[in-house]
Amino acid sequence: MSGSACPCGSGRPLAACCGRFHGGEPAPDAEALMRSRYSAYVLGLDDYLQATWHPDTRPATLGLDAAPRPQWLGLAIKSHTPLDANHATVEFVARYKLNGRAFKLHEVSRFEKVDGRWLYADGEMRE
Repeated sequence: MSGSACPCGSGRPLAACCGRFHGGEPAPDAEALMRSRYSAYVLGLDDYLQATWHPDTRPATLGLDAAPRPQWLGLAIKSHTPLDANHATVEFVARYKLNGRAFKLHEVSRFEKVDGRWLYADGEMRE
């Protein structure tokens, strides 16, 4: 898998892109964390998703093993807006198929830097 293209759509190999964050390297900014979290959903990395979710808003379980699983089709980052040194938003559209039907998840996500690491706090759905 390490030689394959990263699911986040960067065009880089997984190991040189989101894979290094999955391996423990801190994401340098909120957009990199957003991309690595999308890749983690594609790859089913529950532990990484839990570890990069702010403890105040983290769910007990994510249900990544629930059937049927979505088939993730792609990620488009619409904007990355640093608000200050420890807060940022990322607007994205993630496309997926579920039971043969196409869907899109359009969200403006809020991120907070805690103890030197970016964490996903929450998001607001968009049409």
